Amino acid sequence: MADKMKSSSMAMIHSAIGIAIMLLFRFLPLSLPEVTPTGMEILGIFIGTLYLWTTVDPLWSSVLCIVAIGLSSYAPMPAVLSSAFGAPVVVQMLFMMLFTGALVEEKITLYIGRWFLTRKIVEGRPWVFTFVICVGCYVMSFVMAAPFAPIFLFWPIMYGVFQQLGITRNEKYAKLAVILVVFSALFGFPVPPYAGNGLALLSNYRGIAAASDSNVVINDAMYFICTIILGFILIAATILFCKYVFHPDVSKLKEIKVADLNKNPLPPMSLRQKVLALSFCVYVVLMLLPSWLPTVPGMAFLNANSLGLCLVFVAILAAVHISGEPVMRINRLMQTQVAWPTFFLVTAAILIGNVLTAENTGISAFLNVILTPIFSGMSTVTFVIVLMILLMILTNLCNSLVVGMILQPVILSFCMMNNVNASPIVTLSIFFVLSCAMVTPAASPFAAMLFSNKEWLDAKDMYKYGTALVLMELVGILVIGIPLTNIFMG
Repeated sequence: MADKMKSSSMAMIHSAIGIAIMLLFRFLPLSLPEVTPTGMEILGIFIGTLYLWTTVDPLWSSVLCIVAIGLSSYAPMPAVLSSAFGAPVVVQMLFMMLFTGALVEEKITLYIGRWFLTRKIVEGRPWVFTFVICVGCYVMSFVMAAPFAPIFLFWPIMYGVFQQLGITRNEKYAKLAVILVVFSALFGFPVPPYAGNGLALLSNYRGIAAASDSNVVINDAMYFICTIILGFILIAATILFCKYVFHPDVSKLKEIKVADLNKNPLPPMSLRQKVLALSFCVYVVLMLLPSWLPTVPGMAFLNANSLGLCLVFVAILAAVHISGEPVMRINRLMQTQVAWPTFFLVTAAILIGNVLTAENTGISAFLNVILTPIFSGMSTVTFVIVLMILLMILTNLCNSLVVGMILQPVILSFCMMNNVNASPIVTLSIFFVLSCAMVTPAASPFAAMLFSNKEWLDAKDMYKYGTALVLMELVGILVIGIPLTNIFMG
């Protein structure tokens, strides 16, 4: 009882501190070039929200963040609510939670997990098993151009493995494995040049290059090959880093015996399970077809409406009945499978990331004023190193897409002044800015999911392991990424 009262008292104190930061930061005697009074308000809300996300319940602090922005001078409340809950990624995430939640509820993920566990190559090899899981997340992420799906699919698989082997949330391997699933999915996020934020940043660069009369063109095929190889290398390096630096106890994973598992086979899949599994496979294929067969009639329409494809499947599966019940029981899934803290934290994180770099805050202009003098007079190697460090810092504070767009004119300007090929640097910056956003909840929706996963992680775990893994990625980008991009894009 005493512990509960102490915990409650600390939560109240942290809440008061976070709210005070939100309300009072704007009155500090700071003079930031180009930052408007609205920008100072937003900075206070951002810092206060970050503090609350770290110290108290992420659900109510996320709601408070949205309300605070709506009450600020940034925009009226209706516009803020429309921007927050009307964001396509937020809507897609909710329906993806329902879709993959149905796979979990019907225990289809147990069949997938059993398949991984019964591969002979993973028997007695914990890190091979980890590598197989990470590669599965990575491939699914870049193939579907949607990291949410592999995260929602592979997390329950890992939980099932933990339960089966008696691995608890306090064990270091469990924490690392949960983080590695998201890290691997993030590596796949910037790979496809035909979809998502990778496409957005490539298109933005081409527009800037055309306006600057630059003749440097980034080839989509070379970009795809280069980034996909870089992703595989970084996954292997990340797993080796976890194995030899963090040294988690993996002895329980060595107990996996394929023969023992095969003695207790899962029952044959029911009709409901088969329909759901087949539907998910069809969904994946339909997500891929526009990039595989872009000239086929109907593919342009499918690509333009790909964000709504998950909604279509949910609607159909909720309408089709088997044994007197819908294949997808939405009411039950809303109660048992939708992680509402994650949903609201991701919603708030996307909103605050976009608001931070809105024109009327002046924060983007402030960054340009500060960064332009820093880069002048640097050698190419020094420029790339400083650029990657800045990308790592900024993308973990703001929306990674916006950060990438802000720095692209700086990259092109430097390269044109120094007669340097911009393609390798732009390729590396796109990959890194999108894949390293996981140290703070505001870094990306995927980082927000990790911070809200209180069942397996604490905020201190994320700051400890997330920071170390991102720093490791930075080293990999500089040591491996620079020569690799120069080979393919130079």
